[in-house]
Amino acid sequence: MGYGFQAVVTVIVALATLEATTLLQYFSSRKAMREEATRRAEDQLEATNLLICDVLDQVETAVHNNVWPVRKTLSTPDSLWSLTRRIVECNPSVSGSAIALVENYYPKKGRLFSPYAFRDGDRIDTLDLGRESYGYTGKEWFVKPVETGGGYWSEPYYDTGGGEMLMTTYSVPVTDAKGRVAAVLTADVSLDWFTDLVGNIDVYPEAFSALVSRTGKLMVCPAPALVMKKTVQEVAADLADSTAVRDIGLAMLAGEQGSRQVLYNGEKEYVFYAPIDRANWSMAIVIPQKEIYGDIQRVGLLVILLQVLGLLVMSVILYTSVKNQLQFREVAEKKSRIDSELRIAQDIQMSMIPKALQADTDEVDIDMSGIVVPAKEVGGDLYDYFVRDGYLFFCIGDVSGKGVPAALVMSVTRSLFRSVSAHEKSPRKIVSTMNESLADMNENDMFVTFFLGVLDLSDGHLRYCNAGHNAPVRLAARGCGFLEVVPNLPLGVVSGLPYEEQETTFSCGEGLFLYTDGLTEAEDVRHLLFGAERMQEAVRAACGLPAGKLVEAMREAVNAHIKGCEPSDDLTMLAIRYMNPSLSDAWERRVTLREVSEIPRLQRFMQTVSEHAELDHALSLNLNLALEEAVSNVLLYAYPEEADKEVDIKAMVREDRIDFTVSDSGVPFDPTAIPDPDLSADLKDRPVGGLGIYLVKRIMDEVSYCRRGGKNILSMTKKRSYGSTHH
Repeated sequence: MGYGFQAVVTVIVALATLEATTLLQYFSSRKAMREEATRRAEDQLEATNLLICDVLDQVETAVHNNVWPVRKTLSTPDSLWSLTRRIVECNPSVSGSAIALVENYYPKKGRLFSPYAFRDGDRIDTLDLGRESYGYTGKEWFVKPVETGGGYWSEPYYDTGGGEMLMTTYSVPVTDAKGRVAAVLTADVSLDWFTDLVGNIDVYPEAFSALVSRTGKLMVCPAPALVMKKTVQEVAADLADSTAVRDIGLAMLAGEQGSRQVLYNGEKEYVFYAPIDRANWSMAIVIPQKEIYGDIQRVGLLVILLQVLGLLVMSVILYTSVKNQLQFREVAEKKSRIDSELRIAQDIQMSMIPKALQADTDEVDIDMSGIVVPAKEVGGDLYDYFVRDGYLFFCIGDVSGKGVPAALVMSVTRSLFRSVSAHEKSPRKIVSTMNESLADMNENDMFVTFFLGVLDLSDGHLRYCNAGHNAPVRLAARGCGFLEVVPNLPLGVVSGLPYEEQETTFSCGEGLFLYTDGLTEAEDVRHLLFGAERMQEAVRAACGLPAGKLVEAMREAVNAHIKGCEPSDDLTMLAIRYMNPSLSDAWERRVTLREVSEIPRLQRFMQTVSEHAELDHALSLNLNLALEEAVSNVLLYAYPEEADKEVDIKAMVREDRIDFTVSDSGVPFDPTAIPDPDLSADLKDRPVGGLGIYLVKRIMDEVSYCRRGGKNILSMTKKRSYGSTHH
């Protein structure tokens, strides 16, 4: 009776407390909503800024990368057409490209000559802008780079007689062999792209955005009639609260960032603005006040309902607690059954750990061993591996938390690894897919630190992706040290995270020692951690042992440190050694591209190869040009439009030559079978295509093609003179 009375008093006190907090929650909710609106607007501005700057950077890079080819092609004016076409083909952000020659540079072509390529739906057409009626020598995009000698983004304009669209143009001057300005190379970006990007904001349903040029003109806004026809100041003059809008316009033109409140049509609105520094533009997001606070009453009602529901739940819990006092014996019996079920769960979990590699790996000697020691009956640590199509897929992970919840997440993670890896070999894609699945089902805010590797058993090449896990120790003949890893976030934190993939190559006898934090955080009776330094010393001492003995030595080292203390966390270790002695001594580098926009990475890849091979600048540029031709053709034509694209590029530097391999799994196609183009024929009489592979053949000493393992493989060789670079 006393316990029941106490429960009633508890419910009454809880009810009074909850009702007393209602007013406080109302005002705190308003503040939180205002802060949330500010955060969402600032995040949207920052994200849009990054997207716009990324496109502008891509366009600038595309233009600057083609200055040298234009300069080299000035002696053959008809070849300029193909350069402009290639710029548009290889850069999805570019709607048109022109090479505008200075007056009378080619007397035979007339006073003005400007090959121009532009997108027309799915086609790329060309025309000559060198018409007197067009008069490109007076255009801003032509005059400014010639005057300044550098790159220049034009004020947005409608290009009548050329692109026939609202656009902005980036242009740079091109000098001839004598250092004189011979032409201006341009790349156009359609403002339709910016309209789609800036207009489709996801802040509030009735919120809208605007993009303002450096002179204050509206580039993007909800009213199409105002685009590039009125400035912010002119729009402000038509509004009742013109002073506030005019001040905002002045702040945007000054490149400032901030927020202000304005009155529009009798309603308060918040304006958030920030500069797009890359092109001296500015962007604003306008959110009506009713959008921010309109739902507060419904939220308040919902809070009250939840409070009432909470009281009901509390009453049920209290009632159940009273009832359970009379059912203690039954609870004890249930606990006994749970303990039995946990022991069964432990047996099931341990049975999921792989005991040995599959039999089909006997052709390549892989030495592997692993161990899992749960801190409780069941734990959240895991490791797994299997072999598919000549690749070893392996992983190690640690689920946040302990016990049954961690064990369930561990089981799901292991199943995801198996199912996704069964049809995908990119560590980045595997980890990204697993993260999406875990984030969608993550109702308990648990996450998984995870390391995944894909080892090519034919040559020891390892591609890996780390998701917030401890850096593995690399087992190498020259010593043991931590493997370089990118600090990606763990799995399950939030969906849509980008994950970065890395790569390295193992020689015979090299490998990895992977572990969870149960190793480094093992405590002795004084709460002294085993630590990363002591762990490294133990690995160095056992580095030469086989994988099984290495893992056992590490376990003995941990046991010697904790001296019988109860472990506070799960402990998992996995050792892998690659034992294929057939690898050559050639120096090797690889890179994988999936989009045309990633082609600039080839330049950095080729720079690394050139530095190792000690190639001169001219030869390096030629080899880079040949690789760009081969790779861009694959990305543009080898795959169906909606397919996932992937091109693997490998360079092997030997004493007498450099071998390049470009492989893809697109439709079968032999580019070497295309006959060489007749360069003496008139341009209009030549068939489309063939120039790219012709250029590759001219630069490389050997070019061959084969179809192997469901892949197109284009092999290219550049011979080297002994003791010097080969031109």
